[in-house]
Amino acid sequence: MKALRYLNKYFYKYRFQLLLGILFVILSNLFMPFQGKLVSIAVDLIVENLSIYSGFKGSILQSDITSRVIFIVLICTVLIIVTTLIRGFFMFLMRQSIIVMSRKIEFDLKNEIFTHYQSLSQAFYTKNSTGDLMARISEDVSKVRMYIGPAIMYYTNLVATFIIVIPTMFSIHTKLALWVLMPLPILSYTIFYVNNLINRKSDAIQKQLSVITGFAQETFSGMRVIKAFGAEKVFKEEFESEANLYKKRNLQLAKLDAVFFPLMLFLTGLSTIITISVGGFLVIHDEITIGNITEFVIYVNMLTWPVMSLGWTSSLVQRAAASQQRINEFLQTPAEIQNPTTETFNFTHQVEFKKVSYRYPNKNHYALKNISFTLQKGKTLAILGTTGSGKTTLVQLLLRVMDCNEGEILIDSKPLHTINIRDFTKNIGYAPQDIFLFSDTIANNIAFGLMDDTNDKDEKIISAATNAALAENIKTFKDGYQTIVGERGVTLSGGQKQRVSIARALIKNPEILVFDDCLSAVDTKTETEILSNLEKIMHNKTAIIISHRVSTVKNADYIIVLDAGEIIEEGTHEKLMHVKGKYFELYENQKHS
Repeated sequence: MKALRYLNKYFYKYRFQLLLGILFVILSNLFMPFQGKLVSIAVDLIVENLSIYSGFKGSILQSDITSRVIFIVLICTVLIIVTTLIRGFFMFLMRQSIIVMSRKIEFDLKNEIFTHYQSLSQAFYTKNSTGDLMARISEDVSKVRMYIGPAIMYYTNLVATFIIVIPTMFSIHTKLALWVLMPLPILSYTIFYVNNLINRKSDAIQKQLSVITGFAQETFSGMRVIKAFGAEKVFKEEFESEANLYKKRNLQLAKLDAVFFPLMLFLTGLSTIITISVGGFLVIHDEITIGNITEFVIYVNMLTWPVMSLGWTSSLVQRAAASQQRINEFLQTPAEIQNPTTETFNFTHQVEFKKVSYRYPNKNHYALKNISFTLQKGKTLAILGTTGSGKTTLVQLLLRVMDCNEGEILIDSKPLHTINIRDFTKNIGYAPQDIFLFSDTIANNIAFGLMDDTNDKDEKIISAATNAALAENIKTFKDGYQTIVGERGVTLSGGQKQRVSIARALIKNPEILVFDDCLSAVDTKTETEILSNLEKIMHNKTAIIISHRVSTVKNADYIIVLDAGEIIEEGTHEKLMHVKGKYFELYENQKHS
């Protein structure tokens, strides 16, 4: 229950709905004893008048007795219907208050988790799987909602029913009340025990379903590779194995359900049998009436569901506590990157790295070490290096996806960690090395870079696609810009995906352009066209171009060559060619390749 205390702020937020719901529970239960009492009166009246009726056989009084009985029974029936309708109305209001409140809290909690997820650093996502993140925001929140709504509602209903019905039963006959209530604790414990077994088996089924879903998703995503290697049979057999395990667990649950429900009916009927047996004995000894037995049977039925729900709701609370504990683990994970201010920021001067070093967690060596350079506004910086030299890490630090361990990054002479990060990223157009495209149209993937929905959106999309040397390719597609690219852009080639990513960066018309090895999959001709277009649109724009190709970076104002996270050469293309070092070596190798 300690983990569930986190939800108290939501209960306070929706306190009026919660209190109204509890009030409606109490009001709906207030009418419960009246129904039993009215049935008791009607039964006793019928029994009493039947004996009188037989004593006046053949007399005109028989019709009077019949009329009186019918009249009273009709009145009791009408009163029972009226009280049932009133009780039903309050139950409707009860659900509208508590269940609706639980849905609102579920909505708020999911939004809180999602917002917190977005605030966490990239390191968090490398440590935790996507499946686990999804499970906590979906399955775990759903289990918590079952505590917020049904569990609270049924617990409240149980308490209200006990407080109202049990004293009424004892007021009629103490001994009979004790006999009748005897099986109910056994019923509740049995339900609690069996329901825990059902929950464990249900969880196992859910986990296996996740395994099957994940396996199927990965299989469909990698169908090209599977077919290329002729591995269909292997994957089919593995899927059958997982599906058989899923079937086996479902059959185990079905067997448990087959025992559970008859057992519940038996224990429920046991109280009724005891009521009639013990009550009949008491009627013989004139301690109670037949109407009282009927009244007790009604009260037993009224108590049965609340008692049955006790075991069920106890299980719900346990599952909710476990789920909330899992949710709290992530919600209490602090965001490493915080936005320090709401003060507006616009890039106007320069980007400066001063002895910046970075080492990834649990790594012994530096990804970047002692990096220093200054990039004036309107200039182009090129960063060249082989795979693993630290190029992408440098960009991640500039975008403040993570903070450097040593040194500092200055933007317009201000430390990066003191600048409004949201405003700063609005100034940047970024084409990453690892391209992610949404399963949407080409147009919407390009327009993702726009900050708002502008009137000339279509023109900007076409212009960005043209500058990224993509427009001619799009014309060959049947649906043009409305072509669905598929999951992660599966329907596009590597070069086309890179150019969509470039167009997405260009459409923002940013002050700083960052291209992280985003031309590696395009041919030389297309690369030349893109770079030619970039020269035209990058007038007075600041650019950082990262690549392992010399042809991509040779026209930059300044070039840095990285190796093992350190700057080993820097200068203009002409200077570096004159030095005849690593840059010259790369140039010669790529020229002849």
